[in-house]
Amino acid sequence: MRHLFSPAGEAALAQLMRRQRVLLAFDFDGTLAPIVARPDDARVSVAIARRLELLAGRCPVAVITGRSIADVRSRLGFEPAYIVGNHGAEGLDWVPKGRGMNLLRERIQTHADALQAAGVQIEDKVLSLALHYRLARDREAALLAIERLVDALPSDLQTFGGKCVVNVVSGDAPDKGAAALALLRISACESLFFVGDDINDEAVFEQAGEDWLTVRIGRAQGASRAMFFLDTHSEMSALLERIQHALD
Repeated sequence: MRHLFSPAGEAALAQLMRRQRVLLAFDFDGTLAPIVARPDDARVSVAIARRLELLAGRCPVAVITGRSIADVRSRLGFEPAYIVGNHGAEGLDWVPKGRGMNLLRERIQTHADALQAAGVQIEDKVLSLALHYRLARDREAALLAIERLVDALPSDLQTFGGKCVVNVVSGDAPDKGAAALALLRISACESLFFVGDDINDEAVFEQAGEDWLTVRIGRAQGASRAMFFLDTHSEMSALLERIQHALD
């Protein structure tokens, strides 16, 4: 993986933006907005929101996020053409069929005291659940409490990690990769530009074809299928400026 602001990355970005129909898609937390201690505090900065608003007037812009659509919409500061929430499950007419999520909610009530004592915060997004432990005094103990909760998970559910969070989703729910493919069809775009920073964004990176450009925020500690990377979220403003210039 090379830095996007390298000669190879700059050339790839310029080539992509010369195409007729490019969908610009972004994750939210850690990408459009910085990671913060309390998820409720996350917002897109005014400067980045203004750049995104300008770009949205030139080509379709999408946000593909683990948050619910209602939650993330109020945090953007601009209106994208498309928002897909709940890691791909919300906004594409998918409907869950199993009862696993409700069974897990009942189990959470049973374990409520232990989870609270461990500093685990529960975020119920209807189509998925997020178990946060960023604010826990002892993160290892909090993660252990989460593991006890999701042990012997209902068969129609699955978990995946993130940055101080364990996510629970339906096993047959669309992921971000499926969402990206669906948005390409809906938008009638021929190419996709996508930026993400976490484990669930790898589903998009893995779908990428030769006419896509994918970027990971942060150098992956393990393997990543992203084509390029940026060091931190702080480089997003410069990235959006480069895209704007490429469109001029």
